[in-house]
Amino acid sequence: MLKLIKNFNKKEWVLVFIIFILIILQVWLDLKLPDYMAEITKLVQTEGSKMSSILTNGGYMLLCALGSLILAIIVGYFTANLSSVFSMKIREKIFTKVEELSLHEIKQFSTNSLITRTTNDITQVEMLIGMGLQLLIKAPITAIWAITKILNKNVEWSIITAIAVVILLSVIGFLMALVMPKFKIVQRLTDKLNGVTRENLTGIRVVKAFNAEKYQEDKFSEVNNSLTKQQLFNQRSFAIMSPVMYLVMNTLTLSIYFIGSYLIRDSLIASKIGLFGDMVVFSSYAMQVIMSFLMLAMIFMMIPRASVSASRINEVLDKEISVKDGDIDYDKTDEIGTVEFKNVSFKYPDAEEYLLKDISFKANKGETVAFIGSTGSGKSSLINLVPRFYDATEGEVLVDGVNVKEYKQQFLYNKLGYVPQKAVMFRGDVKSNVGYGKSKNEKTMDIIKQAINVAQASEFVLKLDDKYDSHIAQAGTNLSGGQKQRLAIARAVAREPEIYIFDDSFSALDYKTDAILRKELKKYTKDATSLIVAQRIGTIMNADKILVLDNGECVGMGTHKELLKNCEVYKQIALSQLSKEELENGK
Repeated sequence: MLKLIKNFNKKEWVLVFIIFILIILQVWLDLKLPDYMAEITKLVQTEGSKMSSILTNGGYMLLCALGSLILAIIVGYFTANLSSVFSMKIREKIFTKVEELSLHEIKQFSTNSLITRTTNDITQVEMLIGMGLQLLIKAPITAIWAITKILNKNVEWSIITAIAVVILLSVIGFLMALVMPKFKIVQRLTDKLNGVTRENLTGIRVVKAFNAEKYQEDKFSEVNNSLTKQQLFNQRSFAIMSPVMYLVMNTLTLSIYFIGSYLIRDSLIASKIGLFGDMVVFSSYAMQVIMSFLMLAMIFMMIPRASVSASRINEVLDKEISVKDGDIDYDKTDEIGTVEFKNVSFKYPDAEEYLLKDISFKANKGETVAFIGSTGSGKSSLINLVPRFYDATEGEVLVDGVNVKEYKQQFLYNKLGYVPQKAVMFRGDVKSNVGYGKSKNEKTMDIIKQAINVAQASEFVLKLDDKYDSHIAQAGTNLSGGQKQRLAIARAVAREPEIYIFDDSFSALDYKTDAILRKELKKYTKDATSLIVAQRIGTIMNADKILVLDNGECVGMGTHKELLKNCEVYKQIALSQLSKEELENGK
């Protein structure tokens, strides 16, 4: 929690100091009330007292109460502002940090957990700052100040008050020890609940198609019931605190008056009035002490959950980034538009075996290099090393003759046009999706239209009601797979990069559209380098160089015709898709 508090800037620390001063004034006004009450008590019992004196003291009491109310409103406003700004900054830091993490680090947290940490966990910390800060300052000040007021007033009353405080602290300590570990479980179950909900929503078509609604309901109910049971346990445990507090408070008040009645009975007539006034004052201050511990109890109810949430937030913020920026952010390189792998081997950070083994090749400017192989052979993993979604375990990946690790990531990405295996669409319109992101060239409307045309997306875009301004739903749920894929290709084309990376980006297209698109793409990107991962032989047979991967090893490299003669793995893949005549004719 203290780590997060360090995110306060100077202005916010000044605000905390102002809140501290205002709370001290508020406590002073609250503790002045019993003094005026004691004075009124003495005046009422003293013969010859004037009504004006009683009204004057009553007026002071009203002013103290009004002043305390005004200060409480001001403090509430400041703390609400402080907590809201703080949570905004932390949310922004987490979001920025997540964007900097590599795919490996993101997978360590899971999407569901990151969503919970960015929302629910930050809310818990915000509540502690918004409500707990005032109580955390006010409670100890009130308790200490009230204790100094009643110190040496009466031994018996002091002992009774001390016993009450010990009982309260014991109950609070016991409940903290009991409930604190359970809050970690609650947050983990919240992650799980978010995961089940997200899975159900993203896979709703499959759920409906397979009549699996009941299965999903049972799955959700299991997690939901676990979370509910854990929350009920926590709330019931804390529910014990309230009746115990009020029992202690009322018992303390009764004890003070009970002891006071005996003291007044046995005292001299001259001392009775003073003793009675002291009893009223002591009772009021004792209640202030108990109320202080009640406020502390409220804080202790909030601290465990906020502490767990703060730890989860810090886990993200403190996570070491494995893919770090280099220093190069200029174009003065000996080569342009080249990609080279030098003895590259790769394994995922949490894996024991290598996924790629000793891969070497070079793609020159204007060339098309394709990768093919069976499922799990490492094709996508190989090209993911170019944009540094992961870093090579051994060997070097060079872009324009420079190791990708030496580039600043933003500069490296400006060289690339990436089309992922699964087309990703963002909520917005057609033009915002195609013109998405920053690049070294300005994306004018003409460039966006041309990119859409090259990607063969004009066919359906121009039929939409608002054409380029037509709405696209989140994740592109109002588009077909082929439409999303073509817009994803258009997005890469609009960047006008040096190097294109197509990760099985033509799989959702029919053969006719695929052929036309590749033909137009070849014309438009003739000066750019293209790296293509594909399952279809027809997509890559005209590539300048084809790499055949099998179990992470390069078992063949060459043109389509060369590989048909020299590579048995490629030949088997080719014959499983096309006839001998089609292969020989290059169709």
